[in-house]
Amino acid sequence: MPKKEIKKILVAGSVGQIGSELTLALRAKYGAENVVACGRKTKPSKKLKESGPFEWADVTDPEKLKTVCQKHAIDTIINMAAILSAVGEKNPQLAWHVNVTGLINTLELARELDLTQVLCPSSIAVFGAGCPRVDTPQETVLKPTTMYGVSKVTGELLCDYYVRRYGVDARGLRYPGIISAETLPGGGTTDYAVEIYYKAIEERKYTCFVKEDTRLPMMYMPDCIKGTIDLMEADFSKLDHHGDFNLGSMSFSVGELAAAIKKHIPAFEVSYEPDYRQEIADSWPQSVDDSAARREWGWTPSHNLDSMTEDMLTKLGTRHAEGRLYH
Repeated sequence: MPKKEIKKILVAGSVGQIGSELTLALRAKYGAENVVACGRKTKPSKKLKESGPFEWADVTDPEKLKTVCQKHAIDTIINMAAILSAVGEKNPQLAWHVNVTGLINTLELARELDLTQVLCPSSIAVFGAGCPRVDTPQETVLKPTTMYGVSKVTGELLCDYYVRRYGVDARGLRYPGIISAETLPGGGTTDYAVEIYYKAIEERKYTCFVKEDTRLPMMYMPDCIKGTIDLMEADFSKLDHHGDFNLGSMSFSVGELAAAIKKHIPAFEVSYEPDYRQEIADSWPQSVDDSAARREWGWTPSHNLDSMTEDMLTKLGTRHAEGRLYH
């Protein structure tokens, strides 16, 4: 497939935890006018709305999505719109509709309009019973236990199908839990890894909804943004995989996370009251093998638990002192 130049990008789901920061990073790299933010119902932040073009559109509404693409001469769609694991278990039909129908709509647009690329993230939620939980391989059994995971497996297969059947450049990467100092999480099982920092700053205590020894793969947002853009810009001809790259960075238990915070805030205390999300966490990997991403497009993370924790507490501490911890 000949390489096409990325010129105009639409970020669907741009108001979400990852989408909002990814949009700003793309605008800094490609030019604000060349990156169109797109949201369904959540009001965008002032920074997001004022830094470049914004459109109200829903990935489940193909005609509206097509109108936006044609209006802005879009050649690349990054589909960040998704219903996450915890919310998806409360409304599985909605999770399927947004995560699968929404992706099909973007892939069909790419086929119809001959777009340069579609990138749609997947997640460690694709894994489940039967796969190794330590250094979970790129190729393994995929038997997720949540509708979010089922929809993401489907999404990976759809991306690969559109590559093979129609020649669409469709890409995806399996995000671990994402931790950010800028945006709050949106209803996922790994939300505790963000909430704990806010509570450490604000209250010096936190009640966690999974057990102390729960260990999951995690990633700091700057690495998440870097990995997404790196894959987007990778040479298609060098990719053996397409919609399902494992993406690794660090892995730690809640207890280890709490201990890292206590190095900076000795008075911080954590208690544990596991809820329904514990079962979801127990079905996911403790760490992943991302050698395919490292080999095929040069993936390398920059942060570990200690460097992330220091940066998170510094940024949140400054905002708390200024009375704007939650913006």
